[in-house]
Amino acid sequence: MEHIKFSDEYFMQRSVDVAKKGIGTTYPNPCVGCIIVHKNKVISEAYSSPHGCSHAEINAINKIKDKNIFKDCSMYVTLEPCSHYGKTPPCAKEISKYKFKRVIVGTIDSSNKVNGNGIKMMKDNFIDVKVSVLEDECKKLHRNFLTFHTKKRPYIILKWAESSDGFISPKQKKNNEPFWISSKKSRILVHKWRSIENSILVGYNTVISDNPSLTARDFGGKNPKRIVLDPKNTLSHKYNVFNSDSETYKIPKKNNTDKYIDDIIDFIFEKEIQSVIVEGGKKTLDLFIKNNIWDEARVFTGPIKLKKGTKSPQINGKTINQYRIDSDLLKIILRN
Repeated sequence: MEHIKFSDEYFMQRSVDVAKKGIGTTYPNPCVGCIIVHKNKVISEAYSSPHGCSHAEINAINKIKDKNIFKDCSMYVTLEPCSHYGKTPPCAKEISKYKFKRVIVGTIDSSNKVNGNGIKMMKDNFIDVKVSVLEDECKKLHRNFLTFHTKKRPYIILKWAESSDGFISPKQKKNNEPFWISSKKSRILVHKWRSIENSILVGYNTVISDNPSLTARDFGGKNPKRIVLDPKNTLSHKYNVFNSDSETYKIPKKNNTDKYIDDIIDFIFEKEIQSVIVEGGKKTLDLFIKNNIWDEARVFTGPIKLKKGTKSPQINGKTINQYRIDSDLLKIILRN
C-alpha cells in the first residue's frame, strides 16, 4: 500500500482542532494549536495553557524527550509564535534554538508586540517559514484576539430570540419576569457561549424589567464579565447583575460626546475585554446595528406567535449557518 503524504493544510487543520480544546481558558492570550510532525507523522500536539503559563509551541516541544529530532521536524502553529518577553520567554526564540526544519504558520499575530517579528526571528535563524496556511480558519479561531488588536475593539456578537412572526417580546409581561421565546436547550447553548466569551452586555431597561443574573449557570464553567449600559448612572445595586457571581461594569454616558456607542467601545477596549455578547433589548441591539459596530449575530426563532409587541431588530448580513435546536431555528449571521 502506497504511503499517503499529508498536506500542510491537513496538518494545520489538525492544529486548529487541537486549539479548540482549550477555547475560553487562555484569555487574554489566544488559544493557539500546535503540532510537531516528523516524517509525515504527528509526534506531539498541544494547545496553549492558561495565561502566565506555557504557550502551545512550548507545550508541544516539552512533550518530546529527544530534542535532537527537531532538526528533521516541521512545526504547524495556528498563530505566529511570539517574539517578546512577557509572562513567558519568546516562543520564536525557543523554536530557533532547536533548529526546526520548517515552521508553518496559520496567520500573522497582528498585535504590536509581534506582527511579523516572530517570523523574522525564525527566518534569521535559517528556519524555512511558510505563512498563511488555512488562514481563514485560523483567523476565525483567533477572531477575538485579532479583532481586539486590529480594530481596537472587542469582537461583538449580537444575540436575540424572536417569535415566528417577528417580535422579541410581548406587549406586556407578567410580574416583570423574563418571557422565554427560545427553548431550554437553546438557553443552555447561550450559557455555553457566555462561558467562552469574555463579557455580556445589556441595557438599563433589561436590568429593570428582567432582573437577569447574566451567568453561565445552566452550562457551568466561568461566568462572563457583565456590562450594563446606564446612561444616567442611576441604577441601584439591588439587582442580580450586581451580585458577586462575576465582575460588573456600569457604563454611563459622558456629557461631552454625541455618540454613546463611542463611550461603550472605548470603555470595553480600555478594560482589555476582547469579546462581548450583546443580549439587551431592541434599543440596545439597535445602538450597535445602526452604528454598524458588530461582527456576528446569533438569532433564535421560536415557534410561538405573539401578534404584537416589540419588533425584532433588522440587520444586513450574510447567513453562514442555520440549524434546529428542538423547536427553534438558530441562524448565524456575519456582518457584510
